[in-house]
Amino acid sequence: MAVTASSKTVAVIGGGIIGVSIATHLQRFGAQVTLITEAEPASGASGRSLAWLNSAGERSLAYHNLRMAGIDRYRTLFSQQPDVDWLRFDGGLCWSKNDEAGSLARHAYEAAHGYASVLVGPDTVDRFTPNIASGAMAATAIFNPGEGWVSLPPLISQLLAEFKAAGGKLVEQAGKATVQTDSAGRATGVSTLAAGAFSAGVVVVACGPYTPDVVKPLGVTIPNGSPVSMLVTSEPVDHGLKAVLNTPRSAVRPNPGSTLVMDHDWYEAQFTQDAAGNYQIPPAVVTELMAETTKLLAGHPPLQAAGWKAGLKPIPGDGDPVLGELEKVPGCYVAFTHSGATLGLIVGELLAGEIVSGEKHPMLAAFRAERF
Repeated sequence: MAVTASSKTVAVIGGGIIGVSIATHLQRFGAQVTLITEAEPASGASGRSLAWLNSAGERSLAYHNLRMAGIDRYRTLFSQQPDVDWLRFDGGLCWSKNDEAGSLARHAYEAAHGYASVLVGPDTVDRFTPNIASGAMAATAIFNPGEGWVSLPPLISQLLAEFKAAGGKLVEQAGKATVQTDSAGRATGVSTLAAGAFSAGVVVVACGPYTPDVVKPLGVTIPNGSPVSMLVTSEPVDHGLKAVLNTPRSAVRPNPGSTLVMDHDWYEAQFTQDAAGNYQIPPAVVTELMAETTKLLAGHPPLQAAGWKAGLKPIPGDGDPVLGELEKVPGCYVAFTHSGATLGLIVGELLAGEIVSGEKHPMLAAFRAERF
């Protein structure tokens, strides 16, 4: 796809990694961009994402290829900034409870398409990654040495600094946004509850789990499978962990400032919503998640929660990303995906390229909204 300098005016709705990446790449390509956020940037799903960079497990070849390209862009960024504390490639370690056959099948699947995958056990794990409590492991685990993690708020801040320095306009605290169309059904701009209206030749909807709600009034239905999730951040602790861990009772990774962040899904049914729409969970659940994480770390350092955030985790109804221009609404693009961290940089690059060039990228062909 040939991308040349553009004079297009674009309004991007969404202050998470996907929206910010699209806006920044559009600005790099010469478009005139207004980035509109309901609240503060990174205050939604990107601010409470485990942000594991991976393509582990089974998925379609098209999705795997897109994720691998996403990891490649992070590796390029890491090579340019190897000393940042918010992006690392120290591998991922996972195991299932009493499912050795499942682990062996997953390893075989990954190895068959060239995804770096090594079988390890309690007696061998130290050869690959340090500070794991081997007694907590299953007999068979998988180590994926090419995986990593990113803390999205610092990355979003870096991209926004570039975006604004290049002339992009950031509108924060705009409230709910609505896509405006003309009599022919073409997108013409965005109206917001608190910041007024913005005209644009192209509109991008990248509102995480709320993307289907924003495009529904346009006559477009995108199934939404977004569940409630929680990310807990620990107080600083001498944990020594390097890899991202995915285990039966805790998913955990290192985090800047000698902290850890962790999540899982075993407590999903225990969330409630208060009158203001905020998600709540019993404090005992947070305590239990911290205890489960402590079991995974060599020496079992006691963990204390510094805080937690809960909200919807973006997942399209069929699990695959939804990316590209809506056929029913010319000039309106959507970007809705579960793997926002892994795909953040590559989706921004490819969708911005589509918008500026007018040419559809072949890597996004499987992810159009019209498949539903």
